[in-house]
Order: sequence, then C-alpha cells, then structure tokens
Amino acid sequence: MSSQTSERTSPAVSKAAGGSELISSQGKTSIADTVVQKIAGMATREVSGVYKLGGSGARALGALRERIPGSGGPSASQGVSVEVGERQVAVDLDVVVEYGVAIADVAEAVRRNVITAVSRMTGLEVTEVNVSVDDIHVPGDDAEDQEPARVQ
Repeated sequence: MSSQTSERTSPAVSKAAGGSELISSQGKTSIADTVVQKIAGMATREVSGVYKLGGSGARALGALRERIPGSGGPSASQGVSVEVGERQVAVDLDVVVEYGVAIADVAEAVRRNVITAVSRMTGLEVTEVNVSVDDIHVPGDDAEDQEPARVQ
C-alpha cells in the first residue's frame, strides 16, 4: 500500500488491546462493569484448581440465593470486582482453591485466563488482575454443608 491509501487514524479513534475500536469518529462503545465482572468470573471458574469464587460472606449469601426457586443459581460475578474505564480495566478476584494445588500457579493461570478473555471479548486493556485466596476447599467439606434429603 502506498502512503496515500494507508489507513489514517484520527486522534478521536482509540484502538483497544484486542484491536477493536471502542471510540471512533462514528461513535463510542461503552461496556458495563457487570459485563466485565461476568466475563472475569467465568474465565476464573474455567481454571483447574479454583473451587469457588467469593469470600465467606459472599459465598453464604450465594448459598441462600441458590435455594430460592427461580433465582437462577449462583451469580457469575460473585467474588469479582472491577474498575472499568474507557480503555482499561482492573480486576479483583476472591477465590477458594482446591486443597493440594500450587496456589501461585493457580493464581497465575487465573490471571492469564482473565486477561485473555476480557481483552478478547471487550477490547479493553487489562491493567491488573489481583487474586485474593480467601479459603481452601478440603474434600469432605461439602458433606457437612449439605442437608440430608427430606424425601427418600
């Protein structure tokens, strides 16, 4: 291509990390915090070694919500908090990991997966992903949490 036919980028155009234009001369694309929260939550749950998301309070509230008929089950954004700007996003995660996994390796895998998913789906640059491990899941803990069946 010659320099005359090459793509011209005006100051009003912003290319995001994923290559898509979030702000252009034809309009602006804004992405709600809840959208980014759900993407980050789903990407975190995909990582082997992550048992659940959320601190103990959020998990208790989520357990109550799951018991309400028609509530739709656990929230995809539980344990996820984000700050979304026009071009960048920062993500904070509260996770529970499985007993026996290397926590540093799980945290790094979570970071990679969240950055990839959020960048690809939104076009936003992920500036940081902070992972807070709030608990560890020990096999057998679930048996204590479950009520016996009322009907057999």
